[in-house]
Amino acid sequence: MTLCRSWRDLCLRYLPAAALLCLGACATHPPTEAPTETAQQVPAPEPKAVPGSHAAPAMAAQVATRSAPVALSAPTAPSPPQAEPGPAVKGIDPLNPAGTLDLTNPAVHTDLWERVRKGYRIPDLQGELVRKWEQFYAAKPDYMARMTERGGRYLFHIIEEIERRGMPADLALLPFIESAFNPQAMSVARASGMWQFIPSTGKDFALRQNVFRDDRRDVLASTRAALDYLQKLHGMFGDWQLALAAYNWGQGNVLKGIERARKAGLEPTYENLRMPDETRNYVPKLQAIKNIVLQPQAFGLALPRLENHPYFVSVPIDRDIDVALAARLSGLGQDEFQALNPQMNKPVILASGTPQVLLPYDNAEAFARNLPAHKGPLATWTAWVAPKTLGVAEAAKQVGMSEAQLREVNRIPPRMLVKAGSTLLVPRSAKRDADVSPQVADHATLALAPMAKPLRKVSIRAGAKGDSVAAVAKRYRVSAAQVAQWNGVPASATFRPGQAVVVMLPGTAAKPASTRVAAKARRTVKLAAARRSAG
Repeated sequence: MTLCRSWRDLCLRYLPAAALLCLGACATHPPTEAPTETAQQVPAPEPKAVPGSHAAPAMAAQVATRSAPVALSAPTAPSPPQAEPGPAVKGIDPLNPAGTLDLTNPAVHTDLWERVRKGYRIPDLQGELVRKWEQFYAAKPDYMARMTERGGRYLFHIIEEIERRGMPADLALLPFIESAFNPQAMSVARASGMWQFIPSTGKDFALRQNVFRDDRRDVLASTRAALDYLQKLHGMFGDWQLALAAYNWGQGNVLKGIERARKAGLEPTYENLRMPDETRNYVPKLQAIKNIVLQPQAFGLALPRLENHPYFVSVPIDRDIDVALAARLSGLGQDEFQALNPQMNKPVILASGTPQVLLPYDNAEAFARNLPAHKGPLATWTAWVAPKTLGVAEAAKQVGMSEAQLREVNRIPPRMLVKAGSTLLVPRSAKRDADVSPQVADHATLALAPMAKPLRKVSIRAGAKGDSVAAVAKRYRVSAAQVAQWNGVPASATFRPGQAVVVMLPGTAAKPASTRVAAKARRTVKLAAARRSAG
């Protein structure tokens, strides 16, 4: 591994054995509590009147009636690296290699919240919905603390990229309302990650989703995609509030809403669009968070200090490595490692698909020091592509695992076959010791098919007037060709009244399409047989 030239002086002093370290995102230590909130799961309380408006005099009046601010405390932030006197040390933004950040400039080392506040450019909303959500968030200081502490990992990176693109800093607060800054969040609509991409939109913005990783959760990739999407929407609508509505509701729906508003003689603004409650509350939620960040003391809160310098650096990897080992070599707990690298679906990082990991400064140094000293394999897992459609037991035998273990690690339900071309996570062995190829790392899929149920032979009797092959097939939900084959007759044949007819049914005998008709047919056959005997 080589040192990037622009980092050479910094790395020689702080990471003497390090790989390329690129600037990532934010400034405070993460919370000790694991995130629990998921996207859009916070119930909305009924709004109550909140005195005053968003103007500063009204906020001051609120402060006078509130108790002392509740501190949203966070652990002490790490100090940024200080360069030796001399030429400015510059770092590389991983999303903008041509841009630089001067770490020796005293103006850089200011409060990150203030940097966000100064970048507000989206017009403010007023009204009852904004006050409702101000009250909601202000009444939950513990929830706010968890959100702001989690956000402390990522906020610097987000605001850096937003400013580089010339976008409003208000957008850096959007993950607060999307996911509570939880990169592992998953909504009921299958939206995932800090920015809450559904699978199809994620694919539209080059976020890979496969067996080994889901880039909707990747901190760098999802931020890039979200800002790309927001820029596209702003280009369509020319209005940030409408762009935000489209981010939540879909651009097609917003276009229809604009057309409806125009037909009604209304100006097509966010307030005038008819939209679902979730979208109606979406921008007011963001406005409430903006107002709290602008003057937290007005809501009885105190934000944790966020230093205006990166929290993590990007460390390249060129070999597959187990997630647990990477966390251990960096000195991080696995939960914290995965908070910065949440995109992995399996317990192994494939270098050809995920060529970098994000680590705090001190942990990046530990990783760079401990990696060369590690004895033994870096990865104990690899990928195996099924050469043909296999039962799970047969596949497990081929890769040297128990069936139960193969099912568990690959999440294969019972009574399923693994289809040809599927990629499974399996242990490394002497036969499978090479790192996974880029093709597999980027396109791995797992396709399953239900196992065919065993059939049992069942003998039935044709009805009193006889039954055609087609009628028997329809009654027992099989094909006419099958019934004809089982009984050695043409598909156009008709069975004699009371004739024995063979059908093959799965497992235990299945009920025919109409049990009432079948029962009546059996009674008719028995009655006819009784009459013949009597005669």
